[in-house]
Amino acid sequence: MPVECAHSLPAPAVENVREVVLDGGHSPLSALLALPRDAPPRAVVVALHGGGMRAAYFHGTAHPSVSLLELGASLGFAVLAVDRPGYGLSATVVPRGESLVEQAGTLSTALEDFTARQATGAGLFLVGHSYGGKAALAVAAHRGEADGPLLGLDVSGVSHRYAIDVNGLGGFHGRRTTRLHWGPLRLYPPNTFRLAEGLVTTMPEREETEASLWPELFPGIAGRVRVPVRFTYAEYERWWLHDEATLDEMTGLLTAPRVVVDRLPRAGHNISLGWAARAYHLRALAFLEECLSGREQSPRGA
Repeated sequence: MPVECAHSLPAPAVENVREVVLDGGHSPLSALLALPRDAPPRAVVVALHGGGMRAAYFHGTAHPSVSLLELGASLGFAVLAVDRPGYGLSATVVPRGESLVEQAGTLSTALEDFTARQATGAGLFLVGHSYGGKAALAVAAHRGEADGPLLGLDVSGVSHRYAIDVNGLGGFHGRRTTRLHWGPLRLYPPNTFRLAEGLVTTMPEREETEASLWPELFPGIAGRVRVPVRFTYAEYERWWLHDEATLDEMTGLLTAPRVVVDRLPRAGHNISLGWAARAYHLRALAFLEECLSGREQSPRGA
């Protein structure tokens, strides 16, 4: 879809996004929730934002086509975008943030709280961006059969090897990294950067410190993921290596029953805030549909 055609995209049919609070055990987690208007949800999409962002990353307001929450709800899914530990309400309890292992436990506890109070349909499907993609993989590795059905993962903006020397950056957020986060400005609707001021925040200290360790942490996490996984790489992704050799090595470390790799043209690292957001979100939800179909056709799912 050419970028100039994005202005004519129709708005989703719902506007029912509301704030909720989840019990993460030792701290509350703030979140945004969108539900289908006229029927119970077919499944729940759990969206995990990247470093230095908030849950509203998945509910961009610069253009009606950008919000994953509204689109997912219009297609019959509940969409829950969670402020990860160290962000939103939990920032007062864990101001330094948590390690990935700790986040996996806190998020799993919060999802148990959510599923105890809310109809979830066929189960949960995780969508993670950047550091949230790491967290989604960690949650999948952490969850057991007793935690309820996890249908699959859709991860964007992360591989297992950085394309730059992150130890020499002097921080993951600042003038030196703006190009890495956003890419060409033409990829985003007008007012994106003004409106993004409300969802950009400080990356917690422990999260930023651990970020450089991801290449060493990934194999242990990947070896415990037991559900289908889809990875998406933006055309202007500059944080991560995503050449064929790197992706072959990365997917070889996963024990997932199915691994899909996709490319998204005319998109920067912050995929879900750009003109390409709707295309990405539709592809992610299509992968969820495939996971649902596969589960329904398997003896175990039946």
